[in-house]
Amino acid sequence: MQNLIDFTLKHELNSATQKQKVHILFKYMEKRGQSFYDEVVTQLEHALQCAALAKQNNASPELITSALLHDIGHFILDEHNADVDFLDTDLNHEEIGAEYLESFFPKSVTIPIRLHVPAKRYLCTTDDTYYEGLSEASKMSLKVQGGTMSEKECSSFEQIPHYRNALTLRRWDDMAKVKGIETPDLHTYHEIVQGCLL
Repeated sequence: MQNLIDFTLKHELNSATQKQKVHILFKYMEKRGQSFYDEVVTQLEHALQCAALAKQNNASPELITSALLHDIGHFILDEHNADVDFLDTDLNHEEIGAEYLESFFPKSVTIPIRLHVPAKRYLCTTDDTYYEGLSEASKMSLKVQGGTMSEKECSSFEQIPHYRNALTLRRWDDMAKVKGIETPDLHTYHEIVQGCLL
């Protein structure tokens, strides 16, 4: 797994000043985010749509940052729908992404990122209407991500700090797949993300 992870961003962030970090992060997202997340939006468009939904709902700076960066694991693993195995193998992008960012952001940012896939499993278990609203790609990936949760798994999930924010993020994640929608650009979030850095 380690050999699949692109550590260049982490090395750059580690050697950067606080002022440079967001610029480096956004430059990386712009470069790596042009591949398609699914059949209608790129990775970057998906991130921007999700962040825009967070901002429209007056979310905290930490949750807006989580929304913007929730799929950074796909970026650093170079996962996208042009790969034939994209939906067949679960590389735990949520875990990889959260761990990657832990040195730079507080748990209020990284835990919702870590939980946004388990949140899908939780919602599929606890909300009868939720599954039908998922995209086809999300329905397919659910199978390799573990399917619905057991009662014990749901109970354990509810004990994790920030789990409610993860559920909110998950719903924005599902809505952030609209072809051709206009959203504020990445640099709109510079001050918000900067303010969340450790």
